[in-house]
Amino acid sequence: MMALVSCKNSQNQNAENKEQFESFVVMETMEAGGYSYILGENNGETKWYAIAAQEVKIGDVFYFANPLVMVDFHSKELDRPFDEISFLMEVSKNPDDLVKSEIELSGMPSGKIITDQLELSLKIPKGAISIAELYENKQKYVGKAIMVYGQVTKFNPEIMSTNWVHLQDGTSFDGKYDLTLTTLQNITVGDVLTFEGIVTLDKDFGYGYLYEILLEESIVVK
Repeated sequence: MMALVSCKNSQNQNAENKEQFESFVVMETMEAGGYSYILGENNGETKWYAIAAQEVKIGDVFYFANPLVMVDFHSKELDRPFDEISFLMEVSKNPDDLVKSEIELSGMPSGKIITDQLELSLKIPKGAISIAELYENKQKYVGKAIMVYGQVTKFNPEIMSTNWVHLQDGTSFDGKYDLTLTTLQNITVGDVLTFEGIVTLDKDFGYGYLYEILLEESIVVK
């Protein structure tokens, strides 16, 4: 009897988790540049999504939260435009995994500056912008893919299915000198690297984890 009750409770919880998140059914998929691009059906509408490259089959159902919606996005790897596409960091075939990700927030790095400013004298490479420029003109860059260059000061791996990086380049604006990035790549503290990612402003994960600027889906540019 106890086993039956436990099973029923588990089924009810799973059903509640499914209702808690948005979802889509895979209709078409292609891979490029470390991403799986997916045409999915969501409530009778077809939309494009991009997730970290993984095995995706027609008919798979994915659950997601907090999508980063890009308008008039052009994929360099696919050499094609998208009128609208959602980049998904919180996504899984199992909604229970998303619930676990929310619990993991307790271990996520704070959006507040947690490292002292380093005395750095770095030459920003062509095509990249400084952290000072990004903070000073953040509205100019919101939703755009940009490049930044700097020294890694902190690395937090595998939180909410991604890695978290703190970066400094020696510049600052209004006392802000630390930039947080998310990436699927493993990074070493002390490395001086160029990253390319998508600028998001005022990203709020709840529980007090608010990022004024977050560079999402970042990759190291060689």
